[in-house]
Amino acid sequence: MPKSDTATGTIEERVRAIEDRLAIYNLIASHPPSADTGADYYTRAVYAEDGVFDRGPHQGGTGNAAIASVVKTPAHQAAISGGLAHFCGLPYIDLDGDRAAVTSYLQILMPDPSGTPVELSNHGTSKGFRIHRVAANR
Repeated sequence: MPKSDTATGTIEERVRAIEDRLAIYNLIASHPPSADTGADYYTRAVYAEDGVFDRGPHQGGTGNAAIASVVKTPAHQAAISGGLAHFCGLPYIDLDGDRAAVTSYLQILMPDPSGTPVELSNHGTSKGFRIHRVAANR
């Protein structure tokens, strides 16, 4: 089947492409809740043994055990306690047979320590959140 072309493939190829995209969407969507809860067991399960998590100047890792250990560090646990929230955007998926390149954005949100408390009907009071960082992931 031609690269990223689901319109001209057989029904089996088209269904496989849909299933592949759905699996990738679910994988990308699983990162925020697993990171925000410190679910190292989940991170270990979804990364390959030789996977690489490159966070630039921040601690990342090579190998699923090293990558998973990041969420158990004192620094990450402090961020969780402080209200850390990852928010991912819908990824762009470029399928090519059994290979895929996925590009997405990830926002790191945190409670706004200087915000003025605002009440929202039926949702309580909050000082709001601020975007701490936005990253493009591939």
